[in-house]
Amino acid sequence: MKRKRPHTVPLTLQTLAILEVLRPISCHREFLFTNQTDYSKPAHPQTANMAIKRMGFGGRLVAHGLRSLASTTLNEQRFDKEIIEAALSHADDNQVRSAYNRADYLEQRRVLMNWWSEHIERASTGTLSITNGIKTLRIAR
Repeated sequence: MKRKRPHTVPLTLQTLAILEVLRPISCHREFLFTNQTDYSKPAHPQTANMAIKRMGFGGRLVAHGLRSLASTTLNEQRFDKEIIEAALSHADDNQVRSAYNRADYLEQRRVLMNWWSEHIERASTGTLSITNGIKTLRIAR
């Protein structure tokens, strides 16, 4: 992590399934996505952005934008702001509060991550439910 502090991430059933698929592809190495020349090191920080570009989303999406998408969606679902910020490993802007509050909100983040995984799974299969009888679609230009 940027701040050299540990960040525990609750893993959902969907995440664990993806990791099981990736394990043999990564040759059971420490990192799933390794450096191209030194497999004992993680991939370059720009690897995800290059992959997004190669998929045809260059100029429209960057890896960090996916974090923004998650934050926006979770806020729209009325998850607690502090839980969302903790899930994104953001520090509290209030330095005094940040110095004293050591909570990791792990159980609350577990609930959030389960909802997020199920949301992504429904979106990937086209089975997102209609909210309040209204289905909306916005086309990006």
